[in-house]
Amino acid sequence: MSSTRTPVRAALAALAVGAAFALTACGGDSGTNQEGHAAAPAPSATASAGAHNAQDVAFAQGMIPHHRQALDMAAQAATKASSTQVKELAQRIGKAQDPEIGTMSGWLTSWGEEVPQPGATQHSAGHSGQSGHSGHAGMPGMMDDEDMAKLEKASGKAFDTLFLQLMTEHHEGAVRMAMTEQTEGRYGPAKAMADAIVTAQKAEIEEMRKLLAG
Repeated sequence: MSSTRTPVRAALAALAVGAAFALTACGGDSGTNQEGHAAAPAPSATASAGAHNAQDVAFAQGMIPHHRQALDMAAQAATKASSTQVKELAQRIGKAQDPEIGTMSGWLTSWGEEVPQPGATQHSAGHSGQSGHSGHAGMPGMMDDEDMAKLEKASGKAFDTLFLQLMTEHHEGAVRMAMTEQTEGRYGPAKAMADAIVTAQKAEIEEMRKLLAG
């Protein structure tokens, strides 16, 4: 009986050791998998965070004040324009460009870049001598203080004509900026916005030219 029990006990001990080893191995594999799984999103997150370049930053930082000036001009049309078509155009410009400012500001914030502040770029007589063109002298289509002052003083048909002339020039500048983003930018949403700006503002340029000719 004693000799019979010894092999049985040895077999049971071997099974116990084997089971313990298997559990340890599984536990080790589980830890490795969990560690690997936790680390997996890091490359993707890094790629997403870095999926923009200097042109994308320049596009957003330039287009924000550009849009703000367009909104300033469009807001005046509500009370000064005599043409219903001009007023409707100005409303469309406001509805399109205001949300884009918010979107671009969000990009810059997420990238850790400076978001242009309204006081430094918008036309205002009381900003410590800063002009509406301050810091953006080379930006295509931006109106200077003289242009904005003329628009503020105009009303009726004179306003309509001046508004259409200045906004056409303003849109042409925005299109050039957006086309640069199309070819040199990297960030997908910024390039998509540039596409939308080119399409919409080219159509509005044609519309404004027809209104001027009519």
